[in-house]
Amino acid sequence: EIQEAGKDLDVKWFGGRALMSMRLEKSWGAWTMDFRPDFTLMESGLDFFVNWNKDFIGKDAALEEKKNGPSKHLSVIEIETETDVSGDEAVMHNGKCISYITSGGYGHSVEKSLAMTYLPVELIDEDTELEVEILGEFHQASVVMKPLYDPSGSKMRE
Repeated sequence: EIQEAGKDLDVKWFGGRALMSMRLEKSWGAWTMDFRPDFTLMESGLDFFVNWNKDFIGKDAALEEKKNGPSKHLSVIEIETETDVSGDEAVMHNGKCISYITSGGYGHSVEKSLAMTYLPVELIDEDTELEVEILGEFHQASVVMKPLYDPSGSKMRE
């Protein structure tokens, strides 16, 4: 019924995994995986939703973090691998575990293995060399500084 109603609009089927792939290419986090109580609004990049003129529980701490900046931030990394992450894999820098994967998968439009992780802010740079442990093997990874697909968002506005 929906497909018939959208026939003139070239409506097509899509699945949840396709949606997950597309959101990784756009550097968009996902609820319960990337956005969860373990991380602050500033770390998650969701602080633009906060009405700083209202009172709320934790406001003093949030204002302090806003003033000083978060120590880590949700970031996208590209991993050189044929095996995609499933979540919770170790992210290494100079032989030290610095974070873990919150979500990831294959970006079909960009043909890259992508993952989200909370990186220390001082390491968020395209030249930072990272490794991700997948199934007991370490794979080179690099920080993605802007969305790999449609970085300006212009295609969403067409």
